[in-house]
Amino acid sequence: MKPAHTWPIGNEMGKDSIALRPLSVSDYETVLNWSKDDLFCSANDWEKNRNEEELYKWWLHCVNSEADDFIRMGIEFNGKLIGYADLANIEGHSAEIGIAIGETSLWGKGIGYHSTLNLLKYASKELGITIFNAETHETNTRSRKMLQNIGFEEVSRIGSDEYLGEDSQLIQYRLTKNA
Repeated sequence: MKPAHTWPIGNEMGKDSIALRPLSVSDYETVLNWSKDDLFCSANDWEKNRNEEELYKWWLHCVNSEADDFIRMGIEFNGKLIGYADLANIEGHSAEIGIAIGETSLWGKGIGYHSTLNLLKYASKELGITIFNAETHETNTRSRKMLQNIGFEEVSRIGSDEYLGEDSQLIQYRLTKNA
């Protein structure tokens, strides 16, 4: 189940283009660059110094696998792949969302926010999703602020996980949209 088209949404200034699109094998070089960024790897629980052949096999799996309960799309910014967006645990009218911006120089610029709006729009219109769940680390203040600005509400604080090298409380969020 892969999206057949992009859903562009401009940023606040209206001149930059953010779109979701299917992943491609040709995206591998970009993904390889992300895998060499220690900050990105630490923030997204990616193995550091990953073997390139193993990474390529993993990327082929990401591009070619299809599952009824999981969709991963690329995030493009001005025509360049800069991250990915996930819909996971898709069941009935609910799904968990996830966003990763691979270009760390673009963190904090609103791209994750607009990518998430794009993902919500796609999931609502194409899949009928009305309940969105998300989880982030307590110390990931950008992610928490983004989710709250979109309208997600904190529903629980269960578990902990490492984020940027430190143990951090996990916070679960939910957004319910009208059908």
